[in-house]
Amino acid sequence: MNEIRRITRATILSRGRLRLRFNDGLEKAVDVTPLLTGTVFEPLKDPQYFALGRLDPVCGTVVWPNGADFAPEALYALRAEQEVAS
Repeated sequence: MNEIRRITRATILSRGRLRLRFNDGLEKAVDVTPLLTGTVFEPLKDPQYFALGRLDPVCGTVVWPNGADFAPEALYALRAEQEVAS
């Protein structure tokens, strides 16, 4: 049985980049700019607004004040910019 993906730690690195730790111990930096399409994600293209992202411990993902978020599975599937040892 597959474990449900959750983010347990999130850090905003820079415009469009996040460092994430998942509940299976994987930690990686990812660039989410390719996912920033559609009306809800438009504000995230502004670096100052992107910096407002926070971990929602209930949902287990990164969220922004306008309700934008990404499914943890989508973030998990992104190619890591830099792998970090668990």
